[in-house]
Amino acid sequence: RNLPKEATYLLAMMALLVPGALLSPVWRGGAFFATIEFFKAYIAWMLTFLLITTVARLRRIVFIQAASVGIVSAVAVIKGHSVPRLDGVLGGIYSNPNDLAFAIVLCLPFSLMFLLSSKSGIRKAIWAVLMLFMIAAVFLTASRAGFITLVLSGSVCLWHFGVKGKRPQLIVIVALLGVVMLAAVGGRLKQRFFAISGNVQDNVDQSAYGSYEERSFLMHKSVEGILHYPILGVGVRNFITYSGKWKEVHNTYLQLGVEGGIPVLVLFFMFFARGFRNLRLLRKMRDLDSETVLLGGALHSSLIGFVVGAFFAPEAYQFFPYFAVAYTSVLFAVVKEREPVLQSTISPEAPRELAGSYAGSSLPRPRYR
Repeated sequence: RNLPKEATYLLAMMALLVPGALLSPVWRGGAFFATIEFFKAYIAWMLTFLLITTVARLRRIVFIQAASVGIVSAVAVIKGHSVPRLDGVLGGIYSNPNDLAFAIVLCLPFSLMFLLSSKSGIRKAIWAVLMLFMIAAVFLTASRAGFITLVLSGSVCLWHFGVKGKRPQLIVIVALLGVVMLAAVGGRLKQRFFAISGNVQDNVDQSAYGSYEERSFLMHKSVEGILHYPILGVGVRNFITYSGKWKEVHNTYLQLGVEGGIPVLVLFFMFFARGFRNLRLLRKMRDLDSETVLLGGALHSSLIGFVVGAFFAPEAYQFFPYFAVAYTSVLFAVVKEREPVLQSTISPEAPRELAGSYAGSSLPRPRYR
């Protein structure tokens, strides 16, 4: 396969981060090694596109990702249900409650896809239980950004699977589940939302309102950094030092703008625009099988979740969103590659003009899987 344009945009974006790191006004060594670490995402992206050549293989990779996050969510809820916001219950990228909530929301559409496509009752039950843990974990993190992302990504998911997929019962079940979850484990989340208004009554409210004020300051500081260093930025992971607060700005777009510069931010937008383009072209294709339709809907929901959640979280260097775009590229490429297979199935005895009659004509195409 030839690599698509989105691969070029991602490589160019990462390449521009290198001079930004080497010329950083803050910490050159730290920015350089953080940039090299981020380059792993491109290697994984390229291998994903080149090696996954069937929908079955793509579903297997997505299955591993969704199941892993589901198990992580179950462990977090069981192990730390009494820990405020599940903070530090797990290590690594899941130690921060906001990052944990973000990762869960991006994988929920895939989990629902597997639940709907599973033919075994046992598998459906397992996915249903995992999804309950995932949703409970999002509420227990009390992440306001995670909840907003969940609502918007979930709405897109219900549009694809419930409305267009003609499953009205799914919408009713999700609505009821949301009400139950909010009543059962959403108390701290509601407090954190009310605290934004400035009505502070206890320690939880004070912490939430303080977080809101601090994030507002960091956003203004990041805009200041973009104006001072618009071309190369301050270097990857250097904003926490530049801000003077030792905190990241909770906005992916501002994070990339201040640390990578405006050209990197533009390439970032172009990269994700290609993901949505792949799905848009895919939806225009005829006679897609049910598995492809479900996977396309899940990918669209996940990408919408990232684009919205990126306004509230510093996720510029998380690998999950970049993989989601890789999945759209793979799915679009696989479906396009099916066309020669269709034509090769036509009988050799058929007139030659029949073999090419499906291209550019209104004749119905044969169904394929």
